[in-house]
Amino acid sequence: MGRANKVVLAYSGGVDTSVCIPYLREEWGVNEVITLAADLGQGDELGPIQEKAVKCGAAESLVADAKETFIKDYAFPAIQANALYENRYPLSTALARPLIAKLLVEAAEKYGADAVAHGCTGKGNDQVRFDVSIMALNPKLKVLAPAREWGMSREETIAYGERFGIQFPVKKSSPYSIDRNLLGRSIEAGPLEDPMTEPPEEIYAMTKAIADTPNEPEYLEIGFEKGIPISLNGKPLDPVSLISQLNEIAGNHGVGRIDMLENRVVGIKSREIYEVPALLVLIDAHRDLESLTLTGDVTQYKRTIEETYSHLIYKGLWYSPLKEALDAFIQKTQERVSGMVRVKFFKGNATIVGRRSENSLYATDLATYGEDDGFDHKAAEGFIYIWGLPTKVWSEKMRS
Repeated sequence: MGRANKVVLAYSGGVDTSVCIPYLREEWGVNEVITLAADLGQGDELGPIQEKAVKCGAAESLVADAKETFIKDYAFPAIQANALYENRYPLSTALARPLIAKLLVEAAEKYGADAVAHGCTGKGNDQVRFDVSIMALNPKLKVLAPAREWGMSREETIAYGERFGIQFPVKKSSPYSIDRNLLGRSIEAGPLEDPMTEPPEEIYAMTKAIADTPNEPEYLEIGFEKGIPISLNGKPLDPVSLISQLNEIAGNHGVGRIDMLENRVVGIKSREIYEVPALLVLIDAHRDLESLTLTGDVTQYKRTIEETYSHLIYKGLWYSPLKEALDAFIQKTQERVSGMVRVKFFKGNATIVGRRSENSLYATDLATYGEDDGFDHKAAEGFIYIWGLPTKVWSEKMRS
């Protein structure tokens, strides 16, 4: 088909992206396929992935260690925005897509490729996130999605790959589709497609079952600087270490599981299971610290911004003008969101039990009911009269 001469392919080492290599060359006339695997903390052995790509026919196989960038430039801004899609999902998988798209575009520019490609199907969210992000970063690049067009079943895809000498290891087939990175795991398909089916314990890898969690609570102090988590129990940590350690602590207490029906970008509902221990705890703690350090009107207005922000990330609009404008608002609100939040972990719960900040707007002398009360109670009467005056006038008119 001659759609492109040189292509950079987002590569995971799975069936679809492996088959994409010969398919692009044989069916679409691509001369050279360069694969790019992004290390986002998924725990895969990336050495064998490079070797496999070359065996599948790739001219070159690249691996990008993007773990720190992933947390600093994508996860932390989402935490500052308390980003929860449909008020539940903290976007652990969605946040990886604009970063992978950026890596693809950069590699295409470096190697002189005229197209980038991915292995997404036409049913999911990731195709939208990749395509739109690539369009935003380099509108001249072609975006190829072979799996969206080839119309092959799983068995046919494997058979096609075998024709070109690709070996797919025989293993016990899992009915689940799993995506993992440093922020968490998403699990879907198989028996989970029935919304009434309880998720079996075997699908979880980052969080313990409640029965297996410690019988004593554990307390943890999370330090924030301008809305960004910087320490655990007073110990400063780099972004990757902080997320990793918090995943371990929260997961050990069974914290971080989500089971939800989600509205996908393409208009269908999907049953999704997520394990996101650190991310959920950090958003909860960060929101609590904001309640101590931001004025009421800013906090309330920011909630509406957060919902929009979450939808932009979910729907592939990370590199959009609106997202950029909202970033400016959010960054301004974070200037005084520094301090510490104390969290109690116990039997599947992460409960916030304390918070403090040098920028605290909580005034003890105004809040107390004790003898140190400095609030002017007499001022309340006049305030209530003025505050309630429109309602009083309305009521009088209605009754007359």
